[in-house]
Amino acid sequence: MATALILCIGNDLVADDGAGKAVHACLEKITLPAGTRLVFLGLGGIDLLEEINGEDLLVVVDAVQLGAAAGTVHILDWQSIPVRQPRPVSGHGIGVREAIEVGRRLYPEKTPQRIFLVGIEGACFDQLGQAISEPVAAAIPVAVREILLLLR
Repeated sequence: MATALILCIGNDLVADDGAGKAVHACLEKITLPAGTRLVFLGLGGIDLLEEINGEDLLVVVDAVQLGAAAGTVHILDWQSIPVRQPRPVSGHGIGVREAIEVGRRLYPEKTPQRIFLVGIEGACFDQLGQAISEPVAAAIPVAVREILLLLR
């Protein structure tokens, strides 16, 4: 049986950064395929490696800023996940791709072969205490559908 980890990242206290938590809340209400584990992390970075345990598929869900309109849902395979520039100075500030790359080097047997980022384009990442914007809220069901397709 194939195994999958859906790793939702986000901070619902900071406007559109709460997209990952909103997707997690929707997925909790759905019966996911057998062998699928759903995890929420408030922050990404190197800490996400603690959750990866040799699954066949890893789907990371997070708010992104890739220059598209707010609410755009991006499905990026491993090679397409952006590398953060400039390089962070600590493990707390590294991006998804950098963290997984560290995991591939340290724990190659635990790192999934299939990795996708389901990114929801956000517009507001600096308003503490603000809810996610309307375009991002409207994108949550789209992201959930895309995740379910990846699990097939």
